Amino acid sequence: MFVSDPAAPRRPRIQSRDEASILHADLDSFYASVEQRDQPWLRGKPVLVGGGVVLAASYEAKALGVRTPMNAGQALRVCPHAVVVPPRMSAYAEASKAVFAIFHDTTPIVEGISIDEAFLDVGGLRRISGEPVDIARRLRERIRTEVGLPISVGIARNKFLAKVASAVAKPDGLRLVEPGGELDFLHPLPVERLWGVGKVTAATLHANNITRVGQLAELGEAHLRAILGPAAARHLFALSWARDPRRVETGKRRRSIGAQRALGRRREPDEIAAYLDGLTDRLGRRLRAADRVCRTVVLRLRFDDFTRATRSHTLVEATDATTAIRQAAHRLLDTATPLIAERGITLIGLSLTNLDDADTMQLTLPLEPRADNTLDATLDDLRRRFGSAAVTRAALLDRGEGLSVPLLPD
Repeated sequence: MFVSDPAAPRRPRIQSRDEASILHADLDSFYASVEQRDQPWLRGKPVLVGGGVVLAASYEAKALGVRTPMNAGQALRVCPHAVVVPPRMSAYAEASKAVFAIFHDTTPIVEGISIDEAFLDVGGLRRISGEPVDIARRLRERIRTEVGLPISVGIARNKFLAKVASAVAKPDGLRLVEPGGELDFLHPLPVERLWGVGKVTAATLHANNITRVGQLAELGEAHLRAILGPAAARHLFALSWARDPRRVETGKRRRSIGAQRALGRRREPDEIAAYLDGLTDRLGRRLRAADRVCRTVVLRLRFDDFTRATRSHTLVEATDATTAIRQAAHRLLDTATPLIAERGITLIGLSLTNLDDADTMQLTLPLEPRADNTLDATLDDLRRRFGSAAVTRAALLDRGEGLSVPLLPD
């Protein structure tokens, strides 16, 4: 059965499909698994990837209570025998490319979510490749044999259930949600399994004695609206009844880009501003490399007590100029400075949202084409030819730009 989506009338959304043919494939503890693959002596040991903050933890470390992004000191108190290894982003990027090559060799309909997970639609491959569960088994075996990494796969009739199934299957497992058995699978699970239920929403639901998805479904949307508000109630009630009409989309462009920097427990304004400049430079390069422009700059802060705050500013005109982005970012930082002085800061992050293609920018009088000999273009070329550290800001000479997490191609 198909219903038209008003936002995209030419691409009908799937209300329900007869077979479970959507796969969600998710690499297990990706960074840590790559380290255990490349350094056999780490296998079977609790491994932490990162320095001041744990970027990834092996399942041996997770079993002892380590979580990401936990402070490294706290993680070592929880798991004192853990082996800490520095991140190797280039190795993770190469592993991701190899895995996605297998994804695309399995089906042409692949929607990458991050460098270590994707949705795959195998609904039209039965005569060529067999049943979806057989395709998933071969996919897991190929990734284990050809790339050397464990991966968990969930199979269901929609994306939401496939993702929940892969999470339930972890580590290194396969879970099929049989058609007709969706609610039997979903309703006993904790409400935290629903997309959109974080710590705050979970606490609100628990305070109303709602701990399982089935309880939320039975409560009804009207009662949920009084607890969570109309938007959250509508969203979570639909998911609690396994309703998710979204397609597996190919060719989707990124809606935002971001980067962050762990700061330890520093409060020096000059140092915080220098790290913000480094994030600005990094995101500006990514924006221009993808031929995108942004309208909104978002500053994210994490304080000493691990609470968070977000500040955002929407620009008058979309831009990819580092100077314009930097000015907006520093205005946001200035407004947050009293809060930082009061509560301390352990992490600063910057995101660029409301992205659009650069060739859709509205030209301004006298309608001249965009210049290609700007300072940004020159710096981008130098860094592309000689590495990202070839040119840097003076304030970052002794500090470095920090880690750049690999991203899917945009």
